[in-house]
Amino acid sequence: MGWEPDRYLQFADERLRPAQDLLARVPLPALARVVDLGCGPGNVTALLARRWPQAKLTGVDASAAMLERARRALPEARFEQADIRHWTPADAPELIFSNAALHWLDDHPSLFPRLLSRLAPGGVLAVQMPGNFDAPSHRLIRELAASPAWADRLAGARMGAVLEMPAYHRLLAPHCRHLSLWESTYWQTLGGPTPVLDWLRGTTLLPYLTPLPADEQARLLAELAPQLAAAYPPDAGGSTLFPFRRIFLVAAR
Repeated sequence: MGWEPDRYLQFADERLRPAQDLLARVPLPALARVVDLGCGPGNVTALLARRWPQAKLTGVDASAAMLERARRALPEARFEQADIRHWTPADAPELIFSNAALHWLDDHPSLFPRLLSRLAPGGVLAVQMPGNFDAPSHRLIRELAASPAWADRLAGARMGAVLEMPAYHRLLAPHCRHLSLWESTYWQTLGGPTPVLDWLRGTTLLPYLTPLPADEQARLLAELAPQLAAAYPPDAGGSTLFPFRRIFLVAAR
C-alpha cells in the first residue's frame, strides 16, 4: 500500500490519543528492550522513548516512506523495514507495543499467541486496533467497492478486520499471568469540507486507491464523498462528529 506520512499525520492528535491511553495501562516501570510494531511515522515510538528513555527502542514497519519519516523524527531509535506477519526479534523484548497496525493482518489466532511467545519472560504485549468495521463509513466503502462499476478492479481490496473480544481472551488468557481487554469509542470532532473522507484517505481507503490510476482514484473519491457527508453531516457550526470504536489488550506473559 502507498502510505503517505503527511496525509496520515493530518489527524495526528486524534490518531495518537488511543496510543496514549494504551501506554497508560502498561504496568512496566523500567525496560531494556521495547519494540513498536507497525511504528508508522514514529509518533508513537516517540511516546515510548519518553516513557522509557534508557530502553533499546526498535520500530518495525513495512512502509519505506513511513520509516524515512520515523528516522528523521527519532534518529536515536533503530528502525527496521519488515513484514510484521513474519517478524521475529533478534533479542526477546520486554514490551511489544502495537498501535493501529495488527488489524491489517490475517490469522489472528496464530499471530497473537506467536507475538506473546516472542516476549522475554514477564514481558507485555500491548495492542490497540480499530474496531469500527461495521460503522457507516466502512460499510459504505465496502458497498461501493463491490458495486458493478468497481468490483472487477477492487476485488482483492480489504480494510482489515478484528475478532470479537471473547476470541482474544480465549487465545491469550491460557498463556498470560494477566490479561486486560477493553474498548473505547472516541467521538472525534473533525472540520473541513470532507473531514471523514480525509480521515479515511490516510488509512482505510489505501487498499482501495492503490490499485487504481489517478483518474479512477479521483472518480472513486467523488462517488464516496457525498455518501459519507450524508452519513456524517456537519452541525450548525461546521463540525463533524466521527465516532470511532477501538479495542485494546494488554497481555502479560
